[in-house]
Amino acid sequence: MQGILIVDKPAGWTSFDVVAKMRGVLGTRKLGHSGTLDPMATGVLPVFCGGASKAVDLQLDHDKTYRAVLRLGSRTDTGDVTGAVLETRPVTAGEAELLAALPRFVGPQMQVPPMYSAVKVDGQPLYKAARQGLTVERKARPIQIYGIRYEGSPAPGDYALTVECSKGTYIRTLLEDLAAAMGQLGTMSALRRTRAGLFTEADAHTMEEILAAKQAGPDALQALLLPVERVFDPLPLLTVEERTAAHLYNGCPTSHYPAPDGRYRVRDGEGRFLGLAKITGGVLRVEKLFVERT
Repeated sequence: MQGILIVDKPAGWTSFDVVAKMRGVLGTRKLGHSGTLDPMATGVLPVFCGGASKAVDLQLDHDKTYRAVLRLGSRTDTGDVTGAVLETRPVTAGEAELLAALPRFVGPQMQVPPMYSAVKVDGQPLYKAARQGLTVERKARPIQIYGIRYEGSPAPGDYALTVECSKGTYIRTLLEDLAAAMGQLGTMSALRRTRAGLFTEADAHTMEEILAAKQAGPDALQALLLPVERVFDPLPLLTVEERTAAHLYNGCPTSHYPAPDGRYRVRDGEGRFLGLAKITGGVLRVEKLFVERT
């Protein structure tokens, strides 16, 4: 079984929990996932199965979209409502102050990762130090916020937002910083990822749907998997003849290839996706194969 299964991660599961469950469902240990989600978060979690796992680090689009809820009035050790409350303060700001603050957070930013995160300092994940009650000095990292859209107030003191951002953005930290810009304490009360790279909620399957497909048989389960080529859809398509395909299989360059220099996703004459290749100075070379060499 090979392909990409877009899981709609349920609340309360870690990303590792999902991968462990999928190992049993898909019958392989050869799995990878893209973009870790907090246990409280739900939404789009791409799981790469079999040979498709080679594509995890080759994705062209790592940007994300989230729906999140900022709750004013308190600050927690984790930056969300699952943590211990460190401080409370009366709420003295509202929608007007929120709307005034939002534009400051759009564009390139420097963000300090939260202590409760998988970021490693001196080889140790920060969350392990946090669980020991330690605070480790962290360096601010560049992120990009492409847009923040206010979606209304589902409850007094709660403000729903849609955030489009770069890889490595911590929404918990963003919401804490946003609250501070309003002169308030704040924490994250809900988080759902609606897009991870090229994959959206429309591609995602719930655990119930995946387990039902497992019961229905291998064909039903395979039907849920997206082809690995989907990751590379933005690249131009190159269809090669049999002789050139044989060169790619064997790692041999093809000189004087009649196509512009650049990076391509490659299919053979039968329409089968072979992998990635580059043309430089008219020479075609394989970059990564996703089929078995013959």
